[in-house]
Amino acid sequence: MSLTQEQSELREAVRSFLVERPGAPWSRFAAELGVAGLAVPEEYGGAGCGMAEVAVVCEELGRVLAPYPYLSTAVLAAEAIRTAGDRCAMARLLPGMADGSITATVLFPDDADLTFSDGKLTGTARYALDAEVVLAYVDGELIEAVPSSRTPHTTLDQTRPLTTLVFDAVPAVRVGDGAACGRVRDLGITGLAAEQVGGAARCLETALAHARQRHQFGRPIGSFQAVKHKLADLLLLVESARSAAQAAARASGDDLPVQAAIAGSYCTEAYLTAAGENIQIHGGTGVTWEHSAHRHFKRATADAQLFGPPQAHRGRLAAAAGL
Repeated sequence: MSLTQEQSELREAVRSFLVERPGAPWSRFAAELGVAGLAVPEEYGGAGCGMAEVAVVCEELGRVLAPYPYLSTAVLAAEAIRTAGDRCAMARLLPGMADGSITATVLFPDDADLTFSDGKLTGTARYALDAEVVLAYVDGELIEAVPSSRTPHTTLDQTRPLTTLVFDAVPAVRVGDGAACGRVRDLGITGLAAEQVGGAARCLETALAHARQRHQFGRPIGSFQAVKHKLADLLLLVESARSAAQAAARASGDDLPVQAAIAGSYCTEAYLTAAGENIQIHGGTGVTWEHSAHRHFKRATADAQLFGPPQAHRGRLAAAAGL
């Protein structure tokens, strides 16, 4: 699947920003490019685009292992608030999310043990993507609450921090209906799959560049048949993963859960394989702190657990097929 002209221009704008302004704060990235509000309706300061455009940004962020809260804010929270249907909540939260002044995250029932009673939220989310605004799907409703404590974890992938959020009977407000919980999670899987494609593509690029430059026995190592086969297999793997991620980003209705599960399974394993082969082609250099190869391997390993491992996604596919 090819990108439209507008999507290609978006990709180039994001890539240029990330190359020219490495380390720029989230607020600057979101405000200068307007990408935080891609999925936010125009009446709330966004662009009113769809997941196909959001996935373009996700892929570019995955290439450079950007630590921005894009997945939690622009993918999960924006869709959760939009589909919850509470216009007051949309007016209060979406404009700030669109201009980068507010970050937000979403907790799902499978990832948190929470109860909502008498206007109070109680429970714990042990491994959450942290943000200023915390939304949670509880008992069929979307709830907003301020955690009573936040405890950061020391994680394998330091570019995507995780936090334990504790809610000790804290005041909470209903911000809408929670019927779209499954859809929001599937879009999160789709956004993550796009990030994984970006990471896998970058691994292939760096492995190919090293194979051209590194000489052994008087020849570039890329001229050896075994290395050629590795690189050819990686190219097929990355392009297949990109097709799966793009299909999920363009899916809608009943097709989204199936396409998201396919992308979640295939792209996760593709990134793990690409990251591992990148290290193998680089040899000892690939695991040094100065090289990006080991950081991609850590991100790929951590990503494999974020919305469930590949086996869980395949289990969903089997259930959908009646197997």
